Amino acid sequence: MPAAVERIVVQATPQDKQAIADKARRLDMPISELMRRGAFAYESGEADAELAALAEAARAAAERAGDAIDEALDFIAASNRRIADMEARARQADAGGEPA
Repeated sequence: MPAAVERIVVQATPQDKQAIADKARRLDMPISELMRRGAFAYESGEADAELAALAEAARAAAERAGDAIDEALDFIAASNRRIADMEARARQADAGGEPA
């Protein structure tokens, strides 16, 4: 590798600096090499596209879940109306009246 001839200063918190130094030590490479490799490996466009696809899938799933909940609530409401009607007819029959 050619000798480095330019310097790039990177601001970091003391905790980030320590984590980067620890990682470089574990990988047995200089911090500058770790930073160069990380910078060249970073591709935000790919990650953004993947995240957008995941977000769209989550939105569609949430919409389907909401629709399913609405259908279930409608079914329950109709069932409750049928039960209330049956109970009213039973009360009316018990009272000696004609069923509705």
